[in-house]
Amino acid sequence: MGRIAIITDDPGWHGARLREALAAKGYGYSYVSLTACRLNLESGGLPVLLPSFEDGLPDGVFVRGVPGGSLDQVVFYLDVLHALKLLGIPVYNDGRAVERTVDKAMTSFMLQCAGIPTPPTWVLGSREEALDLAERELRAGHQLVSKPLFGSQGQGLQRYEKPEDLAGLSDSSGVFYLQRFVSCGEQPHDFRVFVIRGKAVAAMRRCGVSWLNNVAQGARCEPVRLDDLLLCRLAEDAVKVLDMGYAGVDIIRDHHGRYSVLEVNSIPAWKGLQSVSKVSIADLLVDDFLSLCHPEPHGEIRVR
Repeated sequence: MGRIAIITDDPGWHGARLREALAAKGYGYSYVSLTACRLNLESGGLPVLLPSFEDGLPDGVFVRGVPGGSLDQVVFYLDVLHALKLLGIPVYNDGRAVERTVDKAMTSFMLQCAGIPTPPTWVLGSREEALDLAERELRAGHQLVSKPLFGSQGQGLQRYEKPEDLAGLSDSSGVFYLQRFVSCGEQPHDFRVFVIRGKAVAAMRRCGVSWLNNVAQGARCEPVRLDDLLLCRLAEDAVKVLDMGYAGVDIIRDHHGRYSVLEVNSIPAWKGLQSVSKVSIADLLVDDFLSLCHPEPHGEIRVR
């Protein structure tokens, strides 16, 4: 029986779905925290030590979470993922994909350079310059959103509608990530498209109770068919630019009907999406992941 390391500090619902999908394929698993891993840089023995894998490295590593911490700690956690890949262990998503997407500034930079439509965005380290820029945007009739570089699930986002709001302009450890707010009409909503191996396999419309459309912030999930080719192609193109095995892509459509990519998530949740989707997302993920553990000619992903 093959054995898989599921990297997470909180298995929860997603860990259980992956466990069930792996078991159906005849694979065992162990939940592993990156905080408990270490590099063994002496001759002899395994160069990377993972709890529950002291006698041999896993057949593959499925990344469901990277802990926060100091810069040194986070770099070390990513070092573990990089080292495993260098040793030939499939890591899904790998450390490079996590690095590119956990940092919103780099995500936005790469998408913009590739011509993927995204809202105008500025990243800078001076409060004075950030205030000047924000005032200019507000005077021009635009609203702004500030985001933490390393945040998720809508936490830490702030919206600025008028100059008085700028007294509380929020930074992320001295860095300002400012993005022009995109209005989509009276009912706040955006889209989450789930992409696996370059193909959109499920999508939903997220309708927020406020201007935030994250499920973790109370948004309602509605099913979306995959026949909107512009929506699906945009999500697939974004994932291709960032070179990821799978991703959750957040897309918004303005009142003119134009799509823009807001974020690309390398460790996306899919509980809300699964509630309105007929496909088993965990099964599709595990099928693709295991094809990397035992490489075979890739066929098309079947959306059941």
